[in-house]
Amino acid sequence: MNETRSAGTGGDTGIGMGGSLPTVTARAHANIALVKYWGKRDSKLNLPAQGSLSLTLAALTTTTTVHFDAGLARDHLVLDGQVETGKAAARLSAWLDLVRASAGISLAAEVVSANDFPTASGLASSASAYAALALAASRAAGLILDARALSVLARRGSGSAARSIHGGFVRMQAGTQPDGSDAWAEPVTGGPGEPGSDAEWPLRMIIAVVGGGLVKEHASRDAMEHCAETSPLYAGWLACVPGDLVRAEQAIRARDLDDLGQVAEANALAMHAAAMASRPAVVYWQPPTLACMQAVRALRKRGLAAYFTMDAGPHVKVLVHARDASEVAAAMGAVPGVTSVISSAVGAGAEVISEVIG
Repeated sequence: MNETRSAGTGGDTGIGMGGSLPTVTARAHANIALVKYWGKRDSKLNLPAQGSLSLTLAALTTTTTVHFDAGLARDHLVLDGQVETGKAAARLSAWLDLVRASAGISLAAEVVSANDFPTASGLASSASAYAALALAASRAAGLILDARALSVLARRGSGSAARSIHGGFVRMQAGTQPDGSDAWAEPVTGGPGEPGSDAEWPLRMIIAVVGGGLVKEHASRDAMEHCAETSPLYAGWLACVPGDLVRAEQAIRARDLDDLGQVAEANALAMHAAAMASRPAVVYWQPPTLACMQAVRALRKRGLAAYFTMDAGPHVKVLVHARDASEVAAAMGAVPGVTSVISSAVGAGAEVISEVIG
């Protein structure tokens, strides 16, 4: 991991005991993959089997506050106002150990995190959560990490979180090194105010939330592993990704929404086909999911450039030009079973919004 340590940090002595470690709040946005991450070459390190490409969304936000406190006996996690224990807390503590090891501290942490969208329902909440956590926790531990190191750290918590460190279109490098040091994300284009921003190519993602955003039946990481082990279509899925990545990046640079959308749709359907062919099947779609897909196709017949994608959940995300966003959102909202519609502009990268010493 590429990282630098801020002045005055090194171990417990002179850091946490005197209250000098800060309380840091960071914000990050979820991203929606247009070329999917589905499958790992190393589950422990969250190393993807192939690369991926995503769009960071302004409307899906996680805000996380971290403080390492000598008065705590163990890590404490509050998520969306609820104290988390069991598996969620254990996963957080194991990840925080990476930060503690890098910073040379052993203090437990207070972590308070909130999403402004449904958690664990297929809207990439783990991506924004671990991106915000990576930035807040590293700063709270006294570390100043560059973007690449933050991406690597976030990836250890959630594979898709590596991409939410950045805004705009983001490419995840699968890497080849066993330790994952070359598996990190970088911008294809920037977020707001940078090349590829709203002024240059004003895109929107319309999200049709199906079923009220309930927690999904199959957790992504478990479903990925099951698919890789049992689906006869998994090898074909992996084989299609490199070509999709090349075509998607070419479309982005050419500002070609039709070509980008065609790649995104085909890639999403290939991922879900592999999942459905698992034994037993992993099926995320619900009847409104299919109805939304048909509604998008109907919009295209009317001349709108609208293209769908779906992640590991029932919700349908539609990539459109900003000028068509209202019409597409209305069409998605009219589909029976769609409980809400979110319209999102392109989002920025993770950022620190508060840092309080003492």
